[in-house]
Amino acid sequence: MMRTGERESRVEVPGDEPDAPRRLHADPGLPDRAFRTVARGGGGLVLAVMLLVGGFLLYRAWQALDRAGWSFLTTESWEPDAGRFGIAAVLVGTVLIALTAIVVAVPLALGAALYISEYARPGLRRTLVSVVDLMAAVPSVVYGLWGLFFFEGAVLPTARWIATYLGWIPLFQVDGADPTDPLAPETVYTSSTLVAGIVVALMVAPIICSVMREVFSQAPAGEREGAYALGATRWGMIRSVVLPFGKGGMIGGTMLGLGRALGETIAVYLIISPVFEIQWHVLQNGASSVAALIALRYGESSPFGMSALMAAGLALFLLTLVVNFAASSIVARSRSGASSDA
Repeated sequence: MMRTGERESRVEVPGDEPDAPRRLHADPGLPDRAFRTVARGGGGLVLAVMLLVGGFLLYRAWQALDRAGWSFLTTESWEPDAGRFGIAAVLVGTVLIALTAIVVAVPLALGAALYISEYARPGLRRTLVSVVDLMAAVPSVVYGLWGLFFFEGAVLPTARWIATYLGWIPLFQVDGADPTDPLAPETVYTSSTLVAGIVVALMVAPIICSVMREVFSQAPAGEREGAYALGATRWGMIRSVVLPFGKGGMIGGTMLGLGRALGETIAVYLIISPVFEIQWHVLQNGASSVAALIALRYGESSPFGMSALMAAGLALFLLTLVVNFAASSIVARSRSGASSDA
């Protein structure tokens, strides 16, 4: 031991650098280097395919975009051969159908995800997970046929009730409907944004539910037990631990479902009655969608009309990319999406 007043002495060795940091180098080995190369190649391939798709759409759409200019975003009608065409109406219709789907799908998916991850018994949980995954695998044409031949007729009384008692809200107004006449025809409520949106909601709900369920299951067990130790009920634990932890996953899953809803084609094409004007009334007959427009006019388009359809597809492609990138960013910044440093 050193006595008081003594100073520590150190023997310097010639050529020795005592304060220089030591550099550590670890050789990951051939398997790790091969995996890293394959992973980077896969990521680069995905980006390359996405850029090629965007470039192809831009190349095919350039003729129509060059002629229409910025009016392509503000024109409602679709008459490419006459020089009057734009995506204002179909883009608004696409967004309205997608938002209607999300409003219906998110509460349904959230409730199902919480029940599966927090309340269901293990055996029932496995069964429900398989059922949800199978629902996501059902072809969209099946949902479309179900919506066209069964659901549309079943939802008409509900649509009429909403228009009768909530018609003072502009979104729920129906032109040509007479709420005081019990014998008024219900055809004004068919092929509407509401019907298409609910059918699309049933298609995207399994995707949203799967994302939420996976995030909820990753909530820290220590925080769950701590909440119970402090006297919280199961719902109290869910409200204070599971939901805050999974907030980013909930938002990300919702936006991923929104991206799927924006691009849905066959189900919407079978249900809606296309109108090429901005239709804000979700209960009224007539709706529009970019994907349905492409499916409707693809077979009968002239070369210039095909270029206009490619321009509409390019707009939908960019909109979907923006939504999906926003979802990925939110999930990455959330607590549930952040990588652990442990």
